[in-house]
Amino acid sequence: MLQEERFRKIVETYRGNKDSVYNTWFTNSAERLKAFRSIRRGVEQVVDEIRASRFGNDFRGSSLEVVLNSITEQKQVFEGAAHAFYWKPKLRIPDIYESETNQQAFGQFLANCLSAVREEQLLREIHHLDRLRIKGLGPAAANILYFLHPTLIPPSNTAMLSGFNLLFSTKYKLGSWVSYLDMRDAILHTNEQFRAVLSKDLGAISGLLFEIGAGKLVLEENADLVLDVERKKLASLRHRRHQEVQDDKSQDQAHTQMQYLLCRIGVALGYDVCVASNDRSKSFNGNYLAQLCRPRMPTLGLDEDVTGTIELIDVLWLEKETHRIVSAFEVEKSTSIYSGILRLSDLALALPDHETKLCLVVPDVREKEVIAQLKRPSFVTANRTQPSYLLFSDLAQHCDAICRFGTDHRVLDKIVRTVQSLAGIDLLT
Repeated sequence: MLQEERFRKIVETYRGNKDSVYNTWFTNSAERLKAFRSIRRGVEQVVDEIRASRFGNDFRGSSLEVVLNSITEQKQVFEGAAHAFYWKPKLRIPDIYESETNQQAFGQFLANCLSAVREEQLLREIHHLDRLRIKGLGPAAANILYFLHPTLIPPSNTAMLSGFNLLFSTKYKLGSWVSYLDMRDAILHTNEQFRAVLSKDLGAISGLLFEIGAGKLVLEENADLVLDVERKKLASLRHRRHQEVQDDKSQDQAHTQMQYLLCRIGVALGYDVCVASNDRSKSFNGNYLAQLCRPRMPTLGLDEDVTGTIELIDVLWLEKETHRIVSAFEVEKSTSIYSGILRLSDLALALPDHETKLCLVVPDVREKEVIAQLKRPSFVTANRTQPSYLLFSDLAQHCDAICRFGTDHRVLDKIVRTVQSLAGIDLLT
């Protein structure tokens, strides 16, 4: 096993780098919490569609693609997570698109993992799936399971495997559930041993393995193997990571600006305003969101899980006396459009008797992506209100006029856009 002093020094380096996965993704608990809820909801939809034989015969356009894209949005640590599920017709893998039997087995696997509460239940499902020998369906599924059970199942990809082999001096290969489970045992043992400097959530130690495997954290004993060309590559990676961090800061500021404008408008229109519970302390140009919104969400009489999801929606407008939610806004930036739509959809399903207006607020450059996702069959159902969308530039341009002349939420109808309103206009070319 690992020497304690050596490993603590590695973790210290990992945690001390402000551009590391630990600091740019793992400790960003607000965004991660949103992802866990959205992905769980997405997996439930995959299970429902497989059971109803509505899943289809391709990854593209499926509810599974929604889940995997929500996972891959989680910074570079999950980059490529969707690749294992792409339909490869020449290889006939993964064999869950042509074989109804295998598809149903995969759906049951996900359903059982969703409802599992103990480690032995999850391991039993993994062993059963492995025995089925479904071609092309291997430990990549662990990336889904991590978001269902983050303290029990570590994610898995090529970089994490390489990092594990370097750190533990092993030679495990990708694609084997047996190898994955052996790695998992070592990861859990190490994580428990060094819990004080890591976390109960296995995302912390998995991020460390990713950093090592991707060459962004060089182990001292391997330093001599890093040739000049590799050093240059590493410097380039660090520069790119630093730029990504700076871009995130810029996008965070734009995100907060849009929340601030929506809060201003909501107050001017006479509504109570709620912002995501993790965003109340944020400010834009010295204006704190907390000064414009309620200190907490009113009691809506919903179950705890639904309430937790609603509390993370970026901005809500509520009628003062009844507390009816009249408008809900999700502000998207670098994160995936999928997650925003899923959160708004969850709200619509939780409030079936309310005509709540749902709206995505997105950067102008993402308009094509929004339209493409709103047209997906997974998001167009009889029981779900399709969100409209509002561009950053339109909100910023018209905010003052809306505050001055608007009377209620319907004033936004003048500037919001819908897929239906763009019929005949080709924005996807």
